[in-house]
Amino acid sequence: MGECIVTSLTLLTAISGGSSSKNMNEQADARSPHWFHGIAFAVVLGGLYLTSRVSYLLFHSLAEVFSVVVAFSVFVIAWNSRRFIQNGYLILVGVAYLFLGFLDLLHTLAYQGMPVFPEYPFAANQLWIAARGLEAVTLVLAFAFLGKERRLRPFLLLGVYSAVTASLVASIFWWRVFPVCFVAGVGQTTFKIVAEYVIIAVLAVATALLYRNRVRFDPRVYWALLGSLLAAMACEFAFTLYVSNYGVSNLAGHYLKLMSYYLVHRALIETGVRQPYELVFRELAGANARLRDEVAARTQAEADQAKAILELRKAMEEIKTLRGVIPICAHCKKIRNDAGSWDRLEAYLARHYDAQFSHGICPECMERHYGEP
Repeated sequence: MGECIVTSLTLLTAISGGSSSKNMNEQADARSPHWFHGIAFAVVLGGLYLTSRVSYLLFHSLAEVFSVVVAFSVFVIAWNSRRFIQNGYLILVGVAYLFLGFLDLLHTLAYQGMPVFPEYPFAANQLWIAARGLEAVTLVLAFAFLGKERRLRPFLLLGVYSAVTASLVASIFWWRVFPVCFVAGVGQTTFKIVAEYVIIAVLAVATALLYRNRVRFDPRVYWALLGSLLAAMACEFAFTLYVSNYGVSNLAGHYLKLMSYYLVHRALIETGVRQPYELVFRELAGANARLRDEVAARTQAEADQAKAILELRKAMEEIKTLRGVIPICAHCKKIRNDAGSWDRLEAYLARHYDAQFSHGICPECMERHYGEP
């Protein structure tokens, strides 16, 4: 059993911490195959399965510790980048994962067989529902701040999530008003099953919003987040089927949760370590692109306006030319120009105004000169 513990912890370190430190070296990362992380994760899953054969409680503890480490890592990256991130989506998700990790840690300590909270055997499943519900609501709410120019207040978010998390924990351990979710020897309660399906529905909404806003994400990040949401929904469905905290459905559910958190790790942690500028300044680059488009549009508008002003000035000059007293012959209707010579009326107007004439005969002249009505 001790060898299994050492092996599992070593593998977890390799996938969550060791790979991140290696990614600091860009040359080594460029030489590593793309499928290396997938193989390493598969090895971790295999090592965890071996621990489940020795002790399911050990398997559960290692799986939850992995998710807690990932959740805290997401918070650390988002919090330390909050001064540069223009998109409230990352800030909201990052702050929320701090409290999700805390609830997952309490869930681990309260699990059946752990000696931490032996006097209250219902807390583990209640904490699970509380954490997954908070996660699902956060993943939907975060899209309300995607691409917004307004900035969230990180310390205000900390206060709000602290109050919500404290209320959830108090409702379980202090007031004990949170509905019971699982009874040993009986199975899941109706509330637990209905809550799992509600969480699945909320995650489905988050998936639809992610697909709708997919152009705002790097393609690799988008596919990782999509896979994480799908794995989370499958995880919740698996937890609607189990009848024992040590059953096969419970094991499958924790594997799916590991997959969900691993994909979040790929999308937000490793991307942030390998490409920090792309993650932190993504919104800034988008703002600069929008600013360039706006400058180009305004430059074009100013050019059009200058052209219109020139045309207006030209028209005004032509109008001024035809203003004032024009000397015209009382008999032949010729007009005297500035040089003192006399021009025909149509020639004078054609010279001073952009117009052409076509000749005809009016009815009065026709009758006077040609005798025709």
